Amino acid sequence: MEFADLRLAEPLRRAVADDGYHAATDVQAHVIPPALAGRDVLASAQTGTGKTAAFALPLLHRLADAPAPKGGGRRPRCLVLCPTRELGRQIADSFARYGRHLSINGTAIFGGVPQHAQVRALRRGVDVIVATPGRLQDLLEQGHVDLSAVESLVLDEADRMLDMGFIDDIRRIVAEIPNDRQTLLLSATMPTAIRRLANRLLTDPVTAELAPENPTLDAVEQFVYFVEHHNKTDLLAELLGAESVGRALVFTRTKHGSDRLVKQLAARGHPAEAIHGNKTQNARERSLHNFRKGKTGVLVATDVAARGIDVDRITHVFNFDLTHEPETYVHRIGRTARAGASGAAVSFCARDERANLAAIQDRIEQRIPVGADCPPYTEPVPNLRASAGGGRSSGKPAGGRGGGRGP
Repeated sequence: MEFADLRLAEPLRRAVADDGYHAATDVQAHVIPPALAGRDVLASAQTGTGKTAAFALPLLHRLADAPAPKGGGRRPRCLVLCPTRELGRQIADSFARYGRHLSINGTAIFGGVPQHAQVRALRRGVDVIVATPGRLQDLLEQGHVDLSAVESLVLDEADRMLDMGFIDDIRRIVAEIPNDRQTLLLSATMPTAIRRLANRLLTDPVTAELAPENPTLDAVEQFVYFVEHHNKTDLLAELLGAESVGRALVFTRTKHGSDRLVKQLAARGHPAEAIHGNKTQNARERSLHNFRKGKTGVLVATDVAARGIDVDRITHVFNFDLTHEPETYVHRIGRTARAGASGAAVSFCARDERANLAAIQDRIEQRIPVGADCPPYTEPVPNLRASAGGGRSSGKPAGGRGGGRGP
C-alpha cells in the first residue's frame, strides 16, 4: 500500500516523501486507517517494522485536523509512553520530523537529566508529550503536568514497560487522562499480562498481530561459538578484527560487565564505548552519536539501554552474554540487517548458558550453526537437544569445527 492511499494530510505525505518513503509497511497499513478513524488499536510488531510512523502519522493528522481545546494554556493532547530514554528521544524526533510542515510541537520527558528544561517546555505549552513513565509520574506529583486534555494515548513497547516494573506508574498516569480518549497499545509480544492491560485500557480495539513468526531471521546470518566466560573477551577481540566487521553492537548482561568489557577491548586494540542505565543521559547520547556517525566502531550495551537504538549499517551483533529470554535474542539480532541490508549475529555460549541456547533455538525453530575457524580457546561442540517440534533448519551445518561460515 502506498502512503498516498492512506488519506493522510498533505503536509504529512510531503514529509514522508521528503524522507524517501512511498510504500507503507504492513504495520503501517494495518494501524494507520483505524487510528485515523479514532479507533483504539492493539498491535504486535517487532522493532524495525515502522511502528513509530504507524502511530505518529495518524495522531499528527488528527491533531492538525481538529482545533485545540479552548480555555487555559496549550495543554498536551497526545501522550506517548515508552520504556527508555533512547526510545523516547527517537519517538520525539520522529514526531518532529513527520510534523515539520505542521504547527504542532512536542517535548520528550525522561529521567537521567535535570527536569528544568522539561518543565519549561510544559509551561510554554506542547501538543505532544513522549515520556518514560517514571519521570512523567514525578512531574505529575509535582504539579508540572496537566493531562486533562489528552485525546490520544500510546503505549509503545508495552511488554518492555511491564518487564521494567512500570505498571503502577502507568496506572497512575492513565487515571489522570480522560476516559473518552483514543488508546493505541503496541507490543513486540502479546503475553497474558499485556492482554489483561489491553482489556483494561482499550475499548473495542482493532487488533493487528503482525509480528512475523521468525522476524528478521532470514536476513541475518547467525553463528554460535562455544566458549567459557574467561575466554570470551579474547574471542571477541579476534572476531572484531575480521575485515567484514564494520559497525558492531555487543550485548552484555550487566552494566558493570559493559564497562569492564570496554576497558578489556581497548587493551586489545579495539576502542569501544558503553551505553547503560548508570551512564548520564549526556554520556549515553554522546556514545550513541559517536556510534551512529562512525566515530566509534563498537558499542557495548545492556538490553534495556539498547531499546530505541535505531542505527543503520550495523554489520554485526555480538551476544557476549547469551540471554535467557528467547524474545530478547530476536530483538537483539534485529539491530542488524535492517532496511534490506545484510548482517550477522554471533553468540558466545558458555557451559552455563547452553540451556539459554536451546530455548532460543526452540523459539526460532532453527539450529544455529557453529562459526568456522574456531580459535583454540573455544570449546568442543556439545550435543544440544534438537529444536522442539522438529523445527526447520537454517540450511547450514549445525556442528563441528569449521561447520559454518564465521563472521
